[in-house]
Amino acid sequence: MAADVLFLEYPKCSTCQKAKKWLDAHGVTYADRHIVEDNPTADELRAWHERSGLPLKRFFNTSGMLYREMELSKKLPEMSEDEQYALLATNGMLAKRPLLVTADTVVPGFKEAAWEEALGA
Repeated sequence: MAADVLFLEYPKCSTCQKAKKWLDAHGVTYADRHIVEDNPTADELRAWHERSGLPLKRFFNTSGMLYREMELSKKLPEMSEDEQYALLATNGMLAKRPLLVTADTVVPGFKEAAWEEALGA
């Protein structure tokens, strides 16, 4: 399996811990990145969003406290994509995690079937 896999996580997040165990159990070689200490840049987010083929909203942690405090469910529809990338780049806690980035695709969140498909595991 290719080692060009980037795994963005928040180590205290239980879903991230589960995803990491899954990667290890499947023998996936990956680079590990702390999504808060090393927050994705707007350019990275734009490239990943385009590679994912998913709606940009899927990259937001819609169940997170910060998302709710900022009332983003009301604000996002009014914002341009550039404004949304810039906002996501301000704080890793706004981003859906874990985030699996491969050469071909990007998968926000952890669903085993989607990760198996992305990694050919």
